Amino acid sequence: MHELSAMETNAVSVRAIATIGFIGVGVMGEPICRHLAQKSSKSVNAFDLDTQPLARLAEFGVTAARSIADVAQADVVFVSLPSGEVVNEIARGAGGLLEAARPGQLIVDLSTSSVDTTRELAAAFAERAVTFVDAPVARTRAAAEAGQLSVMVGADAATFARLSPLLATFASDITLCGDVGCGQVMKILNNMVLFQNVVAACEAAVIGQRLGVEPAVLFSTLAKGSADSFGLRNHGMKAVLPQEFPLRSFSVRYAKKDLAYGLLMAAQASVPADTAQRIDAMFDAAISQGFGEQYWPVVSRLIGN
Repeated sequence: MHELSAMETNAVSVRAIATIGFIGVGVMGEPICRHLAQKSSKSVNAFDLDTQPLARLAEFGVTAARSIADVAQADVVFVSLPSGEVVNEIARGAGGLLEAARPGQLIVDLSTSSVDTTRELAAAFAERAVTFVDAPVARTRAAAEAGQLSVMVGADAATFARLSPLLATFASDITLCGDVGCGQVMKILNNMVLFQNVVAACEAAVIGQRLGVEPAVLFSTLAKGSADSFGLRNHGMKAVLPQEFPLRSFSVRYAKKDLAYGLLMAAQASVPADTAQRIDAMFDAAISQGFGEQYWPVVSRLIGN
């Protein structure tokens, strides 16, 4: 991993944060950008191909940027995009962030990206005396709306201290997980464990129902015991029980993307990750049956069939 030189560290530290750029104001990005505009007392400039969220954000003082290069003029640029591949594209492409980067800038990737992509981008930005930080967000759209996200950060301690006040505008839990890339390691493993917890709860619901215990009773009782979990309460009770799997939520395709990052990490660590492999096959089956764009707990419909 690239270590910042003294010159690069000084370049980062001397620039006061006056302006914020934001790329990607989708399901999670829009409320995050809104909180930054409302609570940071900074000027916020945002870019997205969809003009509708930009129009909504204008009511909170967010300026719509004309291009990525326009956003890249900010002191801090937040990125909230569907995948590491897209982040890499907007960084390395013509008119992208690397091309427009200025010494002392801070680039913050809120997306869930692969660890390898994150560390490669950090090294590329460091060559331009720009600090690249991974700060993927966890929890739900409702948590984003409430400013109650969990953020897992990969950065050095000085950069973390500088960035934390901005993260606190939209997060209630902010954790420094280690150097660049470690935020992504933590977020990807968080999702891997979440997928396993929810699938296990759904399997229990099917077994319980066939033996005379209704799923609502089973889930509420599990929540009072040692099997309680965030996944049980938020995915099991709020999606699986009412069978509500809306579009424009964290879809099966997005879940599969995150799990693919996790399986790559497992392979690099020489861990079989058998349970994760099985869930990956469930995601494939859900996509083949037309559920790919629905909220990912829809995979519960495959259990017991």
